[in-house]
Amino acid sequence: MTDRAGAGRSRRAASEDAEADPESIAREIVQRRLAAAPQTRAQLDQAMAKKGVPDDVRERVLDRFAELNLIDDAAFAEAWVESRHVGRGLARRALGHELRQRGVEPALVDEAVAALPTEREEETARELVAKRLAGTRRLEPQARMRRLMGMLARKGYPQGLAYRVVREALESDGADGDDLPEPQLE
Repeated sequence: MTDRAGAGRSRRAASEDAEADPESIAREIVQRRLAAAPQTRAQLDQAMAKKGVPDDVRERVLDRFAELNLIDDAAFAEAWVESRHVGRGLARRALGHELRQRGVEPALVDEAVAALPTEREEETARELVAKRLAGTRRLEPQARMRRLMGMLARKGYPQGLAYRVVREALESDGADGDDLPEPQLE
């Protein structure tokens, strides 16, 4: 029991020392967050700001972690695009939105999203539709079209691409092209 009490006192003492040194707090926050998952510079800055770390200390700590290549928004964006496209089937638009939400600079977002080839995006859209196609067979052609296009829209696919891919899939599945609605492109 004394070991636990001693450990609690040493953690409190370490915590009190950290309170006296905002840079220690900042480093601890960044290390803890990076150990849990990759983070953008903006996410780390926001986490430190929530804990009351002064601006100049946040900037200094972030610069040091960037020098050590522990923070790299360009690498984060590239990995994010690859992971989320393969894992969730997200299109460029949705990927760009997610990266901007995480505070990645627009130029880095554009660069990372542009690295995803158009052909690969279309191939992924076809795969997503193929996976869902059988589950829509009991529905009317118009309802099938709406469901499949809605699924692609939620994943960020352009409306024109979604319409073309879904129409081709439905026609190859035996749907009469005359029963399919024309696109309402905006």
